[in-house]
Amino acid sequence: MDSETTGLLAVFAAVAGLALAIGLALSSRRGRLSARLDDLAGKGPRDGEAAERPEAVVRLARKTLPKLGKAIVPEDEKERNRLAARLTFAGLYNRQAMYLFLGVKLSLMIVGSVLGVGLILSKAASPTTSMGAALALFVAGMVGPSFWLDRRRKQRQIQLRRALPDALDVLIICLEGGLSFQAGLKRVAEEIASAHPLLGGELRIVDREIQLGRSPGDALLRFAERVGLDEAASMATVVGQAERFGASLVKSLKAHSEMLRERRKQKAEEQAQKAATKILFPTLLCIFPAVFVILLAPAVYQTMEALGGMGGGAATAQAAAKTVAAPAPAPAPASPGR
Repeated sequence: MDSETTGLLAVFAAVAGLALAIGLALSSRRGRLSARLDDLAGKGPRDGEAAERPEAVVRLARKTLPKLGKAIVPEDEKERNRLAARLTFAGLYNRQAMYLFLGVKLSLMIVGSVLGVGLILSKAASPTTSMGAALALFVAGMVGPSFWLDRRRKQRQIQLRRALPDALDVLIICLEGGLSFQAGLKRVAEEIASAHPLLGGELRIVDREIQLGRSPGDALLRFAERVGLDEAASMATVVGQAERFGASLVKSLKAHSEMLRERRKQKAEEQAQKAATKILFPTLLCIFPAVFVILLAPAVYQTMEALGGMGGGAATAQAAAKTVAAPAPAPAPASPGR
């Protein structure tokens, strides 16, 4: 086995091992809080399920990635708080979420550098191509996790925004039936978990905080801070004011639920209005050229054939005219013997 093949195999093994460790660390195990909530809800892991997981690899990744992430933790406290808020909005509540995120980012940047060096040493590609690929992978590893984090936060907020009015309707029904706010909230968390599991998990956290001694308004305010939604913040304000001034909580929640539904309707109408503008450029660039080709290609082909036939007829006429106008050949001279 030559040196080029050995270098390529080594680079491939390093990249594959690191990608496997990162994937297992991010997706195979959930946080302690989620596992605890599942245990309380009777949804704990079945017998033998934990044995099927690659615990050794996961444990190694969870020990290695935070150590790598600590090397690039921002020194500015504002930057750390901003990154912690982004992780919280994305639903990453683990205490080591920041170190894991930064460790994954640093690992991807290291993978890009190692891959570029491996390509250069193995001479599998030109030095310019190898350096370009290494630089592209380095930039992707530096920017890609941030894009993934923002996309996860956006999708999570969309799901919670859609589920919140339904949860308020169920909570209002429970309050009108005679349940207290805490009992109604617990019932809503159980009932809505099948349709909106994300909101069900958040409401279970709110219920547990109320059990630990927080007021419903403060627990809902912390819920709004975790998800970063204005609708949740306004709901916490409504509940807090109802507690403080003794107003009817049912009427306040009904008014707030109607406002949320109207806001959701306006958001849907806004998205529908944007669709016409967004589809304009794909239509102009992709659909109209194909339509023009289908409609105009036969006409253009027939026109070219007609012009070609006219050109051939004219050439034939010109050749015939030249033949008629050409002088007759002179007679051959008589031989001297005659």
